[in-house]
Amino acid sequence: MNVATLPWSSPWSAKLAAVAGEDDALEREKALVVRAQAGDRTAMGELLHQYGPSLYRSVLLPRLGSEAAAKDALAETYARVVEKLDRFTWQNVGFYPWLRTVALRVALDQLRARKRIVLWDAEDVEREVDAAATTTPVDQALSDRRDRDAARMKVDGALTQINARYAKAIRLRVIEERPREEVAAEMEVTPATFDVLLHRAIAALKKALEAKESDGR
Repeated sequence: MNVATLPWSSPWSAKLAAVAGEDDALEREKALVVRAQAGDRTAMGELLHQYGPSLYRSVLLPRLGSEAAAKDALAETYARVVEKLDRFTWQNVGFYPWLRTVALRVALDQLRARKRIVLWDAEDVEREVDAAATTTPVDQALSDRRDRDAARMKVDGALTQINARYAKAIRLRVIEERPREEVAAEMEVTPATFDVLLHRAIAALKKALEAKESDGR
């Protein structure tokens, strides 16, 4: 029976309509990928515009820890996608899982080259890249939720183990993303002093995270 002919009272009509809608969206996305692989810049632009915000917000920013680094990584991700698109093989979960893996590899390269303190170690992201290559891909919504939940759980659990003032600095500036000057004023320090405070807070948080991992928690 065609979805359109199901009676509105049917408990399955909404579910079947949703599935049909997802299938149509995948077919449209597949067509965009085929066009992009054939050199259609407009199709490529549509794909990157659709998924760029999720890559930035859910994959790059949590792992790299700063807006500037995440934006640089997103630009590099776009460049690698354009360069390597001919290697992509379509799967029924769509284009996003492959994009996410490319973004993770970019983040990994940045973390390995970094000298300053960050919340995610290169080894953390390397494990994620390996997992992406061996596990069944999932759709964008589920992948985003898992990334956000992992970041939140990783940080929230460790914040309870560090100095309350350090935890407050991280919550206001990193998690809530409030402006530097505003957070400094609330904590009654100058912006320059706050920078030092936040640096020390992140160092303390990293130690707490490492302690949890070594304890197997």
